[in-house]
Amino acid sequence: MSTTPNNEKSDKTVPFTTAEDAAKLANGTGSSSATPSSTAAADLVSRVADKAHATIDRLATTAAPKAQQLQKSLEDTNELLHERAERLRTTGNEWCDSLRSNVREHPLMAVGTALAVGLLIARLTR
Repeated sequence: MSTTPNNEKSDKTVPFTTAEDAAKLANGTGSSSATPSSTAAADLVSRVADKAHATIDRLATTAAPKAQQLQKSLEDTNELLHERAERLRTTGNEWCDSLRSNVREHPLMAVGTALAVGLLIARLTR
C-alpha cells in the first residue's frame, strides 16, 4: 500500500500505513523477515498512529460545536443584514414619495430650491 496521492507516480512504497498493517508486520504475517528491531518499530508506529487518531477525534469533537456556533452566528448576521437592508429600502421609498408629493404640491418652490442649490454648487466649485 502506497502513501502517495493517486495523482503522483512513485516507485517508493511504505511497508505499512495503518495500525493494522503495523500489527500484521509485528505478528509476522506481513513479512517473513520480521526482526526484533522491526517489531519495535512497528509497535512504535502503531502507538503513534493510535495517539494521532485519538488526537484527531478529540479535535473533531471540540471543533464541531464551534463550527455549528459559527454557522448559527453567520445565519443570524445574514438575517439581520437583510432586515436592515429592507428597512433602508422602505425608508428611501418613503422619502422619495414624500419628495414627489411636495414637488407636486409646491412646484415653484421646488424650482426655486433647485436653482438655489445649483447656484451654490457653482460658487463652491469656482
